[in-house]
This record gives sequence, C-alpha cells and structure tokens, in this order.
Amino acid sequence: MDWLSHISQINWLAVALAFVSSMAIGFVWYLPAVLGKRWMAAIGKTEEDLKNISGGAGIWVPMMVTAALTAVLLAVLISKLGLDNAAAGGMFALVLALVFRAGGHVIHNGFAGRPTTVTLIDSGHDLLAMTVAGAIIGAMS
Repeated sequence: MDWLSHISQINWLAVALAFVSSMAIGFVWYLPAVLGKRWMAAIGKTEEDLKNISGGAGIWVPMMVTAALTAVLLAVLISKLGLDNAAAGGMFALVLALVFRAGGHVIHNGFAGRPTTVTLIDSGHDLLAMTVAGAIIGAMS
C-alpha cells in the first residue's frame, strides 16, 4: 500500500481542475449538437425520454463521485510514478483510459449487444476526459 502514501503529496487544486474538466468535457461531448443526438439514437432514447428519467441526484451523484475518485487516483499514481509534466500525465491517463475504461465499454457493451456507436461515443469521451485530467495533474505536479 506504499502507493497510497502519495495521497498526501497530490496537488488538490490539480485534482479539482481535473474533476471540473471531466465534467465540462462530458457536458459538451453529450450535447445534442455534438454527439448527443447520435448517442441517444444509439441507445434508443429521445431528449424527452432523458428529461423524464426519475432519480434526481441519484443519477448525478454516483457519476460525480466516480469522476472525483478518478481524478484522485490519477493524481496518486502520477505522483507515485514521478510524472511531472502535462505530456507524461496525459499519456499515462490515456493508456489507463484505453485499457480500463474503453476496454470495459467494449466488453460490457459487446456482451449486452449494444450498438458499436454507443461504445465508440462513450469510449471517446472517457479517453478525452481522462487524458485531459492526467495532463492537468501532470502539469501541476
């Protein structure tokens, strides 16, 4: 658990900015004018369907907690590895996103029979969001 000791060495401002960047990228990525219409069509939903989903904060809170924990873990790992610039942090985060996030989408969506479009849009979002988060953290390390 030596890597966990690096939590005291992370830059919390970098973590906060990485989190905000992930949220902003997701907001823009899934706008109807960007990829939102394609994504909704691929999952078989309309804007009206999504507006009528019940759950309130129950939908947003887990997503925000996950984004925050992703930023914290990236910061710990980037600190432990001594990655101290935007390129190194971004590349490391891109590799993690490709293997774990995009790989997860490929596996789960493949078995669920979801359209490839869903996998590509969701994976693309994760690759971009994590790469930017890693670059921010690396630059501020």
